[in-house]
Amino acid sequence: MTYRFSRAALTAALLASVAAPASAEQVFNRIASFPVATNLPADKDPKSVSSSEIITASEDGMTLIYSDSPLGGIGFIDISDARAPKAGGALMMDGEPTSVAVVGGKVLVAVNTSESKANPSGKLAIVDIATKAIDATCDLGGQPDSVAISPDKSFAAVAIENERDEDLNDGQLPQMPAGDLAIVSLKDGVADCASIKHVALTGLAEVGADDPEPEFVSINSLGEIAVTLQENNHIAIIDGKAGTVKTHFSAGAIDLEGIDAKSDGALKFSAKKEGVLREPDALKWLDDNRFVVANEGDYEGGSRSFTIFDKNGKVLFESGPSLELAIAQIGHFPDKRAKSKGVELEGLEAATFGDQKYFFVLSERGSIAAVYKDTGAEPELVQLLPSGVSPEGAVAIPSRNLLVTANEVDLVEDGGARSHVMLYELGEGEAAYPMIRSEIVDGAPIGWGALSGLVGDAEKAGQLYAVNDSFYAMQPTIFTIDATQKPAVITAALPVTRAGQPAQKLDIEGITLDGKGGFWLASEGDSAKLVGHGLYNVDAKGEIKAEIGLPVELLAGQTRFGFEGITAVGKGDDMTLWMAVQREWGDDEKGTVKLVSYNPKSKEWGAVRYPLDKGESGWVGLSEITAHGDHVYIVERDNQIGDAAKIKKLYRVAIADLKPAKIGEALPLVAKEEVHDFLPDLKAATNGYVVDKLEGFTFDAAGKAYAVTDNDGVDDSSGETLFFPVELKGTN
Repeated sequence: MTYRFSRAALTAALLASVAAPASAEQVFNRIASFPVATNLPADKDPKSVSSSEIITASEDGMTLIYSDSPLGGIGFIDISDARAPKAGGALMMDGEPTSVAVVGGKVLVAVNTSESKANPSGKLAIVDIATKAIDATCDLGGQPDSVAISPDKSFAAVAIENERDEDLNDGQLPQMPAGDLAIVSLKDGVADCASIKHVALTGLAEVGADDPEPEFVSINSLGEIAVTLQENNHIAIIDGKAGTVKTHFSAGAIDLEGIDAKSDGALKFSAKKEGVLREPDALKWLDDNRFVVANEGDYEGGSRSFTIFDKNGKVLFESGPSLELAIAQIGHFPDKRAKSKGVELEGLEAATFGDQKYFFVLSERGSIAAVYKDTGAEPELVQLLPSGVSPEGAVAIPSRNLLVTANEVDLVEDGGARSHVMLYELGEGEAAYPMIRSEIVDGAPIGWGALSGLVGDAEKAGQLYAVNDSFYAMQPTIFTIDATQKPAVITAALPVTRAGQPAQKLDIEGITLDGKGGFWLASEGDSAKLVGHGLYNVDAKGEIKAEIGLPVELLAGQTRFGFEGITAVGKGDDMTLWMAVQREWGDDEKGTVKLVSYNPKSKEWGAVRYPLDKGESGWVGLSEITAHGDHVYIVERDNQIGDAAKIKKLYRVAIADLKPAKIGEALPLVAKEEVHDFLPDLKAATNGYVVDKLEGFTFDAAGKAYAVTDNDGVDDSSGETLFFPVELKGTN
C-alpha cells in the first residue's frame, strides 16, 4: 500500500506544528539537561566516550536509568529535583548494554556479550535499583536488542536480533544465525531463567525470511507482544502467554512527494521517491488494538515517516513527509542526510498525561522530539522539542508531568557536545521553542539553517535580514525575518546570485545595508577550499554587482578564520565598511585581532587592533560587528559549549576611536567597553547546555537589539537556533 500527500495537507500539518498555544494550553518545555559524562567512573578518563541511549525510570519516577554502550554499563540519574538532576553513578555490565526496562525495584538490562556478529551471545541482567548491584543474570542464547515488560509485570520480552554484519557480503540478508523473540517469566521483578522460551520468527517475511532481525518490542495490556523485524520490513504480533505468533504482516511502502532528496548544500523540497519501504524501528502500543511505528529504515528503505497500524496490519494513519517538513520549517532538516533517510525517525514513547493521550516521535538526525496528541484518529502535532544531538530513547513520567529523552551522540573527541539526557515538564504557558521558523511557500517551508549574520532594515521596525554560511554552499541566501511575531518568522528568501545562478565559493558570515536597496556581504575565505576572503555588493534582487578582494598586504598573514561580520559607518560617499576578523592572523600580536575598514568610494583599506578576552580553554574570537549610534557593537565569544562556555559577550567601541592605519603599518589599539553578557540569555533560552555559536547581532530601525545562533546545519549539532531580543541599556 502506498500513500500520497497533497500540498494542502502538508501545509495544514506544518501550520499546526508551530501554532502558538493559547495561554491555558498545556505545553512541554525543557527544564534541565544532564551531561552523562558526569556519571563516568573515577577510573575512567573524563574524555572517555559515553552515551545515553535507551532510557527508563524507576516506578516512583525519581531515578532515571539509561544504557551506555560505549562505556559498557548503565547510568543512574537522581531526578528527585527534576530541575537539578544529579549524577547517580554507573554500573559496569561486562558487555554492551542495549536496552533497559524497570519492573518493581529492579531494572532488566539486555546485554550483548557477542565475540563477533557470526557468534552472537547475550544475557539479561537483573539489577537492584536501590543497591545498584546485579542480582542475577539469564543466558539469552543470542545478541539482545530491545526489552519490554508486560503491563501486568508477569513477563518480559526480549528481541534477540543477532545483528547483521554490514561489511559481510555488502550487508545482504540472510546472515546466520537467525534471531528470535525470548519470553521470560517474572515474579516480583525477578526473572525465572528456567522459564525462558524462544519464539521463532523465521519464515514470516518476504525480504530475508531465514533472518528475521527482530528490533523492537512493545506489550499491550492483553499480553500481546508487537515486534518489528526492521530489515525485513515486517511486524509480528505474539501471544505473550502462549509464546505463539498470532499474526504478522508487511510494513509496506509509501510514495513521498515534496522532499529534499539531495545532499547538495541546498534545501529544496521538491523531489519524489516512490515505493519507499518503511522498515520500522521503534514501536509503541497506543491501546490494545493500535500501535505506532517509527520508520527509520536500516536496509533498503526508511520512509521518513511514522505509521499507526491496527494489530491486523491495517494502516490507520500515515504521516508521510509531514513531520520531516515541519522539522525543516524550524531549521532542523539535516541536508547531509537528505539523499538517504532525511530526519530519520527512530525512537518512540507513548503515555497519558491527565486525560490526554500523547505519543512522542524522535528524529535521530533532526535532533527533535515531536509531540503528538493521540486523538484516536488522525494525530495532532502540537510541539517540536529541541533534544540534544541524536535522540535515541525516551521515557514519559506522567505522575510528575515529565518527559525525558536520551541523546546518544558524544562529540568529545571533536571538542563538541557531550551526550545529554534532557528533561521536559508539562505545564501551562507558552512553548519556549522554536524561537524562529519559516513561512510556507507553495506548500513547502522556506529551507534555512546556519544563520551567520544579522542586520536591521533601515526603516521598518522588527524587520531584519540574515544570511547563511557555507554549509549551504549551493544556496547562499539573504533571509527576511519578521521579528515582531513569536516565534519570529522567516518570510522570504533571496538567493545570492552571480549571472543569475546561485553564487558559489562563498562563506557569508556578515551582512549590512548598502544604502541603495542592496547589501554588502562579508565572506570568510579558506584557501584549502579555494574560497577567497572578500566583500560582495548585491542589489535588491540578490545579484552580485561588485566583488572586492583583499589587498595582498592584508592577505600576507591570512588564515581561514577571516571576516565574521560587516557593518557600515556613514552614508553615500562617506560610507566606510568595517569588518571583524574572527581570530588572530599571522601578523597579529597574540591576543589581538583586526577590525578592518574599507571605503567603497576611495577603495582605501585600513585597520585597527582589537584586544581579545583570555579564555580558559579553546580559542576566543569575534563573530559579529554592527554600528549603532556612536559605537560599533562587537560579539566576542569562546568556542566552548555547556558548562565550559565562559565568554559570550557584547562589547562596544566608540566610532570616534576607529582611526584606521594603513595595512602594513603599526595598527592602533582600540579600547572596548563591555555592554552585555549573553550567557544568562543562552542558559535561559535552553535550560540545557549553552550552545557555542552566537554569530548574529543587530539593532532594528527602532533601536531594539536581537541576536541569533548558528546551528551548523544540524551537522554534529543539536540543530537549535536561538533567536531572541537582547535587553540593553543606554544604547539609543
